[in-house]
Amino acid sequence: MTTRAGIVVTGTEVLTGRVTDRNGPWLAEQLRRLGVDVGHVVVVGDRPEDMRAALAFLAGTGVDLIITSGGLGPTADDLTAEVVGEFQGRPWSIDPGLEQRIGAVVERLMARRGWRADPEATAAGVRKQAQVPAGAAVLEPVGTAPGLVVPPADGAPGPTVLVLPGPPAELQGMWPAAVAADAVQRALAGRRELRQETVRLWGTLEAQLAVVLREHDADLAGLEITTCMREGELEIVTRYAPEAQPAYDRLAALLADAFAGTLFSTGPTLDEIVATGFADRGLTVATAESCTGGLLAARLTERPGSSAWVLGGVTAYANSAKEQLLGVPAETLEEHGAVSPEVAVALADGARTRFGADVGVGITGVAGPGGGTEAKPVGTVHLCVAGPDGRDLRALRLPGARSAVRDRSVTMAMHLLRVLLVGGPPA
Repeated sequence: MTTRAGIVVTGTEVLTGRVTDRNGPWLAEQLRRLGVDVGHVVVVGDRPEDMRAALAFLAGTGVDLIITSGGLGPTADDLTAEVVGEFQGRPWSIDPGLEQRIGAVVERLMARRGWRADPEATAAGVRKQAQVPAGAAVLEPVGTAPGLVVPPADGAPGPTVLVLPGPPAELQGMWPAAVAADAVQRALAGRRELRQETVRLWGTLEAQLAVVLREHDADLAGLEITTCMREGELEIVTRYAPEAQPAYDRLAALLADAFAGTLFSTGPTLDEIVATGFADRGLTVATAESCTGGLLAARLTERPGSSAWVLGGVTAYANSAKEQLLGVPAETLEEHGAVSPEVAVALADGARTRFGADVGVGITGVAGPGGGTEAKPVGTVHLCVAGPDGRDLRALRLPGARSAVRDRSVTMAMHLLRVLLVGGPPA
């Protein structure tokens, strides 16, 4: 067994879904890279009894390290330092030097942003953030909140607790110092390499994969295989120790043989494949979107450097916008309707022509929940990718709510671009 860790993400706003947890998954991946296995990520609200229960639960699983994120701010609900100190049997006190350093950071921040606040309230907040359990190591603030490394009380059993701030930028900025701390290094002393590989299939159901894996179960010992189905893409993630490499090689060969018609990646994401394809081929793209409202353009431009191949995009909902901005003929709209393969072609050609791009993408459809007809029900979507070597069209009937229809349409468009740029299994 390798070193194991547990993660506690605090914050009622995370628990209730108002804020998406970005820290738990990020920490889990960083620990995996260090050879540390994560068994649990626990999300709790800003209630001390719930946080104590989470710490006790994770300690009871035999982990070597617990990492907390959040609850280090100046407000009354920021209680992590106090709760962790109590849990580890280490009473806390104010660190005067840390209080001065945090105060200087707060002053600079307020001056830079032109903020004004009651001096007494500000000082009280700074004092709260300078609470340090006895015997804990302080990690200098990246924002205003310090981190803490809190080992168990002298002679007591249990894991070390690493206390990190909640804002992802601050947590990630503090991570190198946290890993380098002596108590954390001692907690991670038993870690060993954990390899991870990803295979991606397009259009294969999990049930189909399950049948194949069951037939070869005896050949795959030592592999932890997990699957996730998203918008038609089946992601297969396998983790294993170095001694199980032969078993993984057998799995990779099995997947390549059994799913040759749908396997499109042995690592890179769809977005990475498309971006690399544009960069390697020196091609440019422009988009014309109706029902997806610019989501494809947003996805294409998510990656840094995308301005080298993405020239622009038009969101054309109204027929007048399709005509005036993209040159879609009025007679095409009149004869076939806005949601039709003919209009998808005209949108792709229009984007390509108006922007001077090598590749144009057109998307039109009925995302719902209203607007559908018997002939064109909600979920009807037409896509076209027009490139130097011709056009590729798709007519879809997509299930799900409005957001699902829009997202699945964009994913299909990305796969059409993948095929155009690098080939592989058809979309």
